[in-house]
Amino acid sequence: MPTTARGVRTRAALVVAARVVFERDGYLDARLTDITKQAGCATGTFYTYFANKEEVFAAVLEEARKDMMHPGMDRVDDEDDPYAVLEASNRAYLTAYQRNAKLMGLMEQVAHVDPEFRRIRTERAEAFIERNARGIAELQRRSVADPEIDPMTASRALSGMVSRMAYGVFVSGEAADGGREYDLDELVGALTRLWANALRFPGRP
Repeated sequence: MPTTARGVRTRAALVVAARVVFERDGYLDARLTDITKQAGCATGTFYTYFANKEEVFAAVLEEARKDMMHPGMDRVDDEDDPYAVLEASNRAYLTAYQRNAKLMGLMEQVAHVDPEFRRIRTERAEAFIERNARGIAELQRRSVADPEIDPMTASRALSGMVSRMAYGVFVSGEAADGGREYDLDELVGALTRLWANALRFPGRP
């Protein structure tokens, strides 16, 4: 990692440029010369911060992970309403997923052939699962979620449902029934209701 402010800016510019090139050309066709050209720097500068294409792609994915892990929620009028908070959280995640959809598709492709990126994908998924498990445990503590459900198991199932649906809608198109496009409000509403029903929120059927 760079130790000077200028180095931090240069590395950040390379990561931004790499994202543009990866999203435009795909992982396999992306070239380092295109990345340095996009960043406006020499090829030698690239090797000051990254050893190869794999490293800069991992850096791009890390920035996307941060964006999706902490996307920033809209203000919730009643922060004591767990359903409203859950809905806002799902909306923030799905909006961030849509924003990073091209990278999510590339990560899936590369993870199928590269063990290192398969590990990165797994670690990313586990981070979301663990965070959501802590949230479910807190809801149980507040007598909002079913106390008999194991938080980690519930999180793994529900997080998988949301992320797989997001992939199907925003990346592969597999979830587009009959070619129709999902409205974001519809998607947020359906997934939030399924999540709340699975955890047996009070007043939910």
